[in-house]
Amino acid sequence: MGKAWKFGDNIDTDIIIAARYLNTSDGKQLAKKIFEDGRKGIAEQIQQGDFIVAGENFGCGSSREHAPLALREAGIRAVLAPYFARIFYRNAFNTGLLILEIDKNDIDSIYEGDELDIDLHSQKVMNQTQHTEYTFHTIPMFMQELLDKGGLMQYAKSKIQDN
Repeated sequence: MGKAWKFGDNIDTDIIIAARYLNTSDGKQLAKKIFEDGRKGIAEQIQQGDFIVAGENFGCGSSREHAPLALREAGIRAVLAPYFARIFYRNAFNTGLLILEIDKNDIDSIYEGDELDIDLHSQKVMNQTQHTEYTFHTIPMFMQELLDKGGLMQYAKSKIQDN
């Protein structure tokens, strides 16, 4: 279970992690700087297992993998949004960050601070604060395989080891 951190529409990768921090690909260092230009101090407040709950087009902007990597390393269990920018969508799975597409009306009903949990098997997000459930869209099978392995690099390594 984790706390919901609420964001609006069109949160771009520069808001998630500012370009001035892209001189490293160390996820632990990047995690300390997430949302610094949009919500200063939030990186220190996020706890392992928390959720980002966002509006439409989360992750728009540049194609850097630093953004989902930083969120994963910050302890974000999942990002929930009605839809994601396509490049961010793929980069999230490549880096092992769980993202879930949920209907906009459901996203709008989640408040910052609500306690959320996920049941991947039943495709439900449970809002423990409001005693409600939301269904998320099916994760494509290959994307689920990437998540199960921890991202694209670990997936590729497992395929090499299998041969």
